Amino acid sequence: MTATRGPAVTFHFEGQPVTGYCGETLATALLAAQVSAFGLTREGTPRLPFCNMGTCFDCVVTVDGQRLVRACLTEARDGLCVTRHEAT
Repeated sequence: MTATRGPAVTFHFEGQPVTGYCGETLATALLAAQVSAFGLTREGTPRLPFCNMGTCFDCVVTVDGQRLVRACLTEARDGLCVTRHEAT
């Protein structure tokens, strides 16, 4: 059985366009786009989703200027501006 995807949407991650699909999360779209780091630890180590269900905060990004947004819980939408979260 094949899943049907929703209509395509485009948002920007670190200034680059990323295509996702309605009903998918930012985490899903970023992983499909082979993004190598959603954020960086204090030591500069890349961070990627861990639980992918909203329990941890390993997938946090900044969305339209709002920090600490969990990518695994946020739906991909046209026009979003998403950047890496850098721990301070």
